[in-house]
Amino acid sequence: MKSLMVAVLLAAGICVSLGGATIARNPAGTVAGTAAEPKTTPQSQAATLAQASPADQKATAEEIELMRKDIRSMRKHLVAANLKLTDTEGTKFWPVYDQYIAELVTINNTKYDLLKEYFNNYGQLTDKQADRMTKRLLGLDLSVAQLRQKYQPIFRAVVPAKVAATFFQLDRRIAMMIDLQLGSQIPLVQE
Repeated sequence: MKSLMVAVLLAAGICVSLGGATIARNPAGTVAGTAAEPKTTPQSQAATLAQASPADQKATAEEIELMRKDIRSMRKHLVAANLKLTDTEGTKFWPVYDQYIAELVTINNTKYDLLKEYFNNYGQLTDKQADRMTKRLLGLDLSVAQLRQKYQPIFRAVVPAKVAATFFQLDRRIAMMIDLQLGSQIPLVQE
């Protein structure tokens, strides 16, 4: 249990420390919300992103992609640190895990595209766009749940039930931490 708590705190710290880089660069070119300047609100960060030059937006997109790769790496380390896998189980588990994560990344790419669309339209979002984006986001949530349902028997076929259950607990906890951090950086839809 202690190793899980340490791993979760480590992941949360990484997500928090990377969180400011997920939104915007200010006009000076530094990342909004870093120690070099006062913390900004999500609304001001979104406004900054909307006003950023295409080069700054591209740099931010590159930073976000690097952060996503770091999170995937950290996720794997957290899972490895908290699952009690024998060598035989590990040999069977990790290929299934990699396949699962590849499919999860596809869903998250769509979520990221939706987030970019939201920021590109922030402050100018119509009711129709807001409704469409909400439905798409809910559909993505459903896709993640369906992916977990699809993979539960696959994981269960390669590891004992308790190990599979522990994996899905970890997977959900990590996803919730990431969603919480990301959600805290996304400004609310404004009228």
